[in-house]
Amino acid sequence: MSDLISILDGNTFVISDGNGDIDASPSLPTGLFSFDTRFLSRWHLSINGERLTALAVNDLQYYETRFYLVLGAPTHYIDAKVTVIRQRSVGAGFDEELTVLNHENKLVDLTVRLEVGSDFADLFEIKDMRQKKGRYFARIDDGCLRLGYDREAFRRETVISSSASAEIDENGLTFAIRLEPHGKWVTQLRVATLGPDGQEVRLSLRGQPISRAKRKLREDLQHWLDQAPTLVSDFEPLLRTYRRSIIDLAALRYTPLVSGGRIRTLMAAGLPWFMTVLGRDSILTSLQALPFLPELAEATLFALAVPQGSRLDDFREEEPGKILHEFRYGESAVFEEQPHTAYFGSADSTPLYVILLDEYERWTGDDVVVHELEYEARAALAWLDTYADIMGNGYVWYQRRNEQSGLVNQGWKDSWDSISYNDGQLPGFPRATCELQGYAYDAKLRGARLARRFWGDPAYADRLEREAADLKERFNRDFWIEDRQYYALALDAEGRPVDALASNMGHLLWSGIVDESRVGKVAEHLLGPKLFSGWGVRTLAVDAGRYNPVGRHVGTVWPFDNSFIAWGLRRCGLAEEAGRIAEAMIEAAEFFDGRLPEAFAGYDRALTEYPVEYPAACSPRALSSGAPLLLLRIILGLEPHADHLIIRPALPKLIGRLELLDIPGRWGRIDALGRQR
Repeated sequence: MSDLISILDGNTFVISDGNGDIDASPSLPTGLFSFDTRFLSRWHLSINGERLTALAVNDLQYYETRFYLVLGAPTHYIDAKVTVIRQRSVGAGFDEELTVLNHENKLVDLTVRLEVGSDFADLFEIKDMRQKKGRYFARIDDGCLRLGYDREAFRRETVISSSASAEIDENGLTFAIRLEPHGKWVTQLRVATLGPDGQEVRLSLRGQPISRAKRKLREDLQHWLDQAPTLVSDFEPLLRTYRRSIIDLAALRYTPLVSGGRIRTLMAAGLPWFMTVLGRDSILTSLQALPFLPELAEATLFALAVPQGSRLDDFREEEPGKILHEFRYGESAVFEEQPHTAYFGSADSTPLYVILLDEYERWTGDDVVVHELEYEARAALAWLDTYADIMGNGYVWYQRRNEQSGLVNQGWKDSWDSISYNDGQLPGFPRATCELQGYAYDAKLRGARLARRFWGDPAYADRLEREAADLKERFNRDFWIEDRQYYALALDAEGRPVDALASNMGHLLWSGIVDESRVGKVAEHLLGPKLFSGWGVRTLAVDAGRYNPVGRHVGTVWPFDNSFIAWGLRRCGLAEEAGRIAEAMIEAAEFFDGRLPEAFAGYDRALTEYPVEYPAACSPRALSSGAPLLLLRIILGLEPHADHLIIRPALPKLIGRLELLDIPGRWGRIDALGRQR
């Protein structure tokens, strides 16, 4: 997608070519999308029958861009008589201001044509190339072009209007214009989407300025930036990465349709394939951003409480107390061709939910939320001891119950081949990956704190603490591979270690389940040559049978994964080791204009000299945008304690001085300072 131009606001986004045109692709999500449906698949501009070429593209804001165009193909010398500016933005819909400029000293007559079309493809159909089963229609309605698709009760519509008079047909709009010498012509194009809420949309733009919506977006972004702490540093790349991360998180905000009547802002997980709520991603991003934007955690906790599992449903893999994995609004979900309304196929979202609730209270002191969500937290903890314990031995296991369309692996490494023995063979099911046990341990201890301090249930707290202690003892016995001195990636159905060396082990450190005597060995492996590439910790060791430096979960480096590994190292007292990971991530971000991608290749740093982006990486990805925030917390040593903030800086060598001002929390606002000694 490197040659494509994208703008977004929440889960509404536009991806076009470098000229601003849109051609539907069977493999790439080019077009205008909202709530998992493509509302525009064709958007071609021509003048006098000629296509246009971009001289430059300005990335104005995440929701707005501008194209400078000339007629015809590019040459070494272009003496353009007519130029065109396309300025577009997304918000409630899609707006494009089209300006045509005459640079000649005479009258010019031009025919401006905009070819328009929509296939109303479901985002899943683009990936899987499914055939549509409904009916298309196109008609001219009150000076607008209305394109539509319906299948039984499912209906989606796209309405295109212009502020200038146009000749409209079912395939587009034609403008016959006359330009005075050195004159210009302007029209404002509006594409409105009739979305899944079924509400009518404004059909005409005549007399209505589109600047109002953009002004609101600008004001909202500025408020978002003002709310975040101010970063001051002598290391300029870190400042760029921090600002980029905060802005990308702003870009990914949206209000889901499962918010339970409360206006709650969630993060879409990532452009382009995951512009929706993913339970795990929302929770982990909220954890990363807590010292900076704590309102994200509150919104996530309430939004995920609404669709919490309450019954047994094999198709959706729903179970009582389980936190959802993913929610989709497209046609394939509505007609249950895939299970995402809502889908519960993740084994980690549920313990992570309890962890976030406790960490949120520790940071903000907001005990009202803890009381409001007591039922949901108790239900999540109960799930760990019932439906999660498939084998009845006290561990968290997973095995999909939807054999047709459910996820095979249900941890964050959800690729089909991500869990393997060291020789490359795949274990059978069910599987108990190591990090799931760490999350369960952490959730039980945090649940005990909440029960004792806020829910008035010391007996329940005692029980949870006993269960956590028992889990830690058994885990350190069953998962530790003595002759290799590291924790197994998983246990198979026979209770045998799945012995590949993988980054999952790093998540154990921040959970607290690792025996203190083994912390050093775990750190040695994480930062040793098999896992550490020089740019970060790989998902799988280089000597594993399935290692592939450009394999999604079998050798790539994931910034979010590294941020949590670094957090674990710091929590275990290994500040220098945590700093090495933070330093590598910050340096890597510079090669991506300050924006850490979803993942990059696991090639050794000495081999490539720069991080190579994973070819199908989402960008922006919420978890990657959150990674620099968690890394800042780590290197400044920020930890909430009672009613104050502990600050113990340990800066990497490339940072001489670091200040984080106005850190929000239960203490109000506070500043943190770190410097090299």
